Amino acid sequence: QVQLAESGGGSVQAGGSLRLSCAASGHPDNYNYLNWFRQTPGKEREGIAGISTTGGRTFYADSVEGRFTISQDNAKKTVYLQMDSLKPEDTAMYYCAAGFPLYGRWLYPSEYKYWGQGTQVTVSS
Repeated sequence: QVQLAESGGGSVQAGGSLRLSCAASGHPDNYNYLNWFRQTPGKEREGIAGISTTGGRTFYADSVEGRFTISQDNAKKTVYLQMDSLKPEDTAMYYCAAGFPLYGRWLYPSEYKYWGQGTQVTVSS
């Protein structure tokens, strides 16, 4: 089993920055990707960034590319999401997820077995 705990959410004005953290517990053999997703009420969960825990490969959704940066500390089993140039449309609940996604499906929520409880990010204009 894997447990994920997000932290770092909060409220910020447009143009500001936040850094989210996701600490994983459990054996790392239970996943090879750690991802960030976000969701707003009435919308589907959106994959925004992910990282391979073995090779370090990263990928981003077009909506955040160039503004968000995902990184990891393998020793701490923690993944980070640095969010810069935040926009009001980035307002959402942000979730961390772990799993073994199929090739090309890294941003699909259905590919991830383990999920955190989420942390709220609110960006005001």
